[in-house]
Amino acid sequence: MDAGPIEDFPCGAVHMVREGRHEIGVVRGANGEIYAIANRCPHRGGAICKGALGGTLMPSEPGELVFGMAGEVLRCPWHGYEFSLRTGKCLFTGLALRLRTYRVEVRDGRVHIDMKERGDRS
Repeated sequence: MDAGPIEDFPCGAVHMVREGRHEIGVVRGANGEIYAIANRCPHRGGAICKGALGGTLMPSEPGELVFGMAGEVLRCPWHGYEFSLRTGKCLFTGLALRLRTYRVEVRDGRVHIDMKERGDRS
């Protein structure tokens, strides 16, 4: 699927595109990497792309607060579950929830999403 020119995808924001009945959230990270996910939270089916994009607190030593994964975490707006845009996995819950992710490629200045393949980078 040709999602459009790279300029249509600003860094640090979720941009929605549609392919038939599929709503896809496309995120361009600060490092230029592009992620594509289905706009459906695996927990209860809500529109995950309405959630906050950012980072998360990482596992660390007692008394330490370590922030990480800046720009690579999408938080569900309803129940607060956090998901890695890179892998689709739910973070730090032990639950087997996973966002549906797609492979993305930029060719000739345009963003292309492979609607058949998972984009997992685990």
